[in-house]
Amino acid sequence: MMAKLMLFLTIFFSLIFFIICQNEPMIYTSHPPLNLLPRQKCPYWSGIAVENQKFVKINSEQYLGKYLVMIFYPFDFTYVCPTELIAFSDNIERFKNINTNIIGISTDSHFTHLAWIKTSRSEGGLGNINFPLLADISKKVSRNFGVLVQDKDDDMYGAALRGLFIIDEKGVIRSLTVNDAAVGRSIDETIRLIEAFQHSDQFGDVCPANWKPGDKTIKPDPEHKNEYFQKTYGN
Repeated sequence: MMAKLMLFLTIFFSLIFFIICQNEPMIYTSHPPLNLLPRQKCPYWSGIAVENQKFVKINSEQYLGKYLVMIFYPFDFTYVCPTELIAFSDNIERFKNINTNIIGISTDSHFTHLAWIKTSRSEGGLGNINFPLLADISKKVSRNFGVLVQDKDDDMYGAALRGLFIIDEKGVIRSLTVNDAAVGRSIDETIRLIEAFQHSDQFGDVCPANWKPGDKTIKPDPEHKNEYFQKTYGN
C-alpha cells in the first residue's frame, strides 16, 4: 500500500513540475536563437527615427516596393559604428541607383541619435547622414530580428550585434549576416548581393561565387547548367 502511495505521489508531483515548466517563459542564458532565415517575411517593426535631424515615425510597411538594407549596430558614440554608418551614407547614391533604401538601428534613444548626428565626424560623430536612424529603445526590433544580446554577463548586454538584413521589395528577407562587435561590414559586398538578387529575380538565372554585373550566370537546369561549367572550367 505504501509503495502504491509513493508511486502515486511521484507521478503527481512530476506532472505538477511539468505543467509549471511548460508555463514558464524561456530564459536565455546567452543570445537567443536566430530564427529568421532568408525566404521568410521580415517581421513588422515601427518606431521613432531621426531623419534630416528631425524625429519621425516610421514602420516597415513604408519601405515595401524597394529593397531595404537594415543595419543593426551596438551603440552610438563608439568606435566601429560611425565608420560603418558614414560609409553607407557616403555611398547612398549607389544604393539609390539599385532601388534600395537604408535604415540604421540601435537600442539608443532618438535623442542620443540626434546628439550623435550633431557631433562632427572628426570627434567621432556622424554629421549629417543620408538615411534614418531608428531608436529601438524598447529593444523589441533587435529582439525580433535575433540580434539582441541578452546575456547579463556579456559586456554588450542590451545592445544589438552587427546584423545586416537585405529585404526585397515584397518584404522578404534575402540575406542576413551577423558580426561580432569588433569588425565592420562591407559596402561593396552589400551592393553586390543586392545586384545579384535583383538580376536573378529579373532573368531567372542564378549567380555564381563572386558574381558581379556583366559576369556569366548559370541557368538553373540540369542540362543547361553545363554551358556555364564548360565555358568556365573546360579545357
